[in-house]
Amino acid sequence: MGSITFSRRQTLAGIGSFSVAAAGAGRAGAAPAGKRPNVVFIIADEMGYGDLSVYGQTDYITPHIDQLAARGVRLTQAYANSAVCSASRFAIITGRYQYRLRGGLEEPIAGASDTLGLPPDHPTLPSLFRKAGYRTALFGKWHLGSLPKFGPTKSGYDVFFGNFGGAVDYFTHKGKVGEKEPEDLYEGTVPVHKTGYYTHLLGDRAVDYIEKAAPDVPFFLSLHFTAPHWPWEGPGDEAVSRDLKDIFHYDGGSLATYAKIVAALDEQAGRVTAALAATGQADNTVIVFTSDNGGERFSKTWPFSGQKTELLEGGIRVPALVVWPGRISPGSVCTQVAAGMDWLPTLLATIDAAPDPAYPSDGMNLLPALLGQAAPHDRTLFWRYKANRQRAVRSGDWKYLKINDNEFLFNVVVDTRERANLAERNPDMLKHLKSVWDTWNKGMLPIRGDSYSHKVTPQHQADHYRAEQTPD
Repeated sequence: MGSITFSRRQTLAGIGSFSVAAAGAGRAGAAPAGKRPNVVFIIADEMGYGDLSVYGQTDYITPHIDQLAARGVRLTQAYANSAVCSASRFAIITGRYQYRLRGGLEEPIAGASDTLGLPPDHPTLPSLFRKAGYRTALFGKWHLGSLPKFGPTKSGYDVFFGNFGGAVDYFTHKGKVGEKEPEDLYEGTVPVHKTGYYTHLLGDRAVDYIEKAAPDVPFFLSLHFTAPHWPWEGPGDEAVSRDLKDIFHYDGGSLATYAKIVAALDEQAGRVTAALAATGQADNTVIVFTSDNGGERFSKTWPFSGQKTELLEGGIRVPALVVWPGRISPGSVCTQVAAGMDWLPTLLATIDAAPDPAYPSDGMNLLPALLGQAAPHDRTLFWRYKANRQRAVRSGDWKYLKINDNEFLFNVVVDTRERANLAERNPDMLKHLKSVWDTWNKGMLPIRGDSYSHKVTPQHQADHYRAEQTPD
């Protein structure tokens, strides 16, 4: 394993309108003494590891998100819990392997169901913050189950504006094409109609929330963009939206369009950080930026191979940045292996809170590593994905990967492209990682014949739903 290194990076030319000096970023003791920080948790949708210029993108720049890296810490070994979105979001919001819940077996959830969703009584990142006295809000993508059984306001958020499903058209805000199709856009549990590019609308709501925040009550704000997920529509591409015949839009798009989608997201991230500075809240706000899983076909995943739906590094390695003025050293780099389920214990630690003991987190509190107070240490992470019967283990520098009947063993620190299969040279390590995966898998809900499909029998639904109500 590597070690944490702290080095000041030169900010890219034209890095954006948000002034580090104005925000007081990095000043020792910048946060007001004894005051709990606000938290802004930004998630991009299917952003590849190399889709930000601070992570190596050269076709375009992302000045505002790069500024977050300049103000805080950049993680180089952050993973998603799944290679698809809703499964990863189960892990992020619960701090646990998604396979502990029936809905987490869906890869991803793809329709309304009475049982496939995040149980409202399960402790979550927002519900635990609310229990600690925080106001909570989600603007953007939910994708953890449909009304009337499931929803953000049933799982810890006081305020919600966004979409319930996996993707929406950026202009019509529909999950399907057709004049009579309803918009997948809600204010709480009420359908609403709004005009505008979706990424911009989410930025508007986040900025308004920050500007109206009461100074005496801290907030936990989730900003979950659908960008840069398909359909391939930049802010000026409304004509493309009108011509769409299928929101999946597999036959369209381009690298140039993808760049416009990412640029729009970057701009809104800049507006959020500027709003924090303008309202005097930047010094006392923790900001996290990451992605739910690896990138799709237009993403840059270099130096890794693979993409969404694959357990190769490109499908599960994600960008991750954390800012905490006065606590995290600006321009620092952290090599600790991390996972999406780590955000719950880590963010709770920033407010001296902890996970619900009845639902212990499978994640790790990253805060000591992010603060430079602890060297990285080895850990073991597990994945499985029904398509192509994939399974994977990352343990130390080693990774075991199985795709159908093909087995691989890689040193992913040395061989980032996963090209040199060392299985025959290291049979003992291969055997060991297969064994620990089998042991871990026995503790998770099994993948059944009805998994990865919302066409399940009522009896199966009832059985799984009862099982997931019982804490481990």
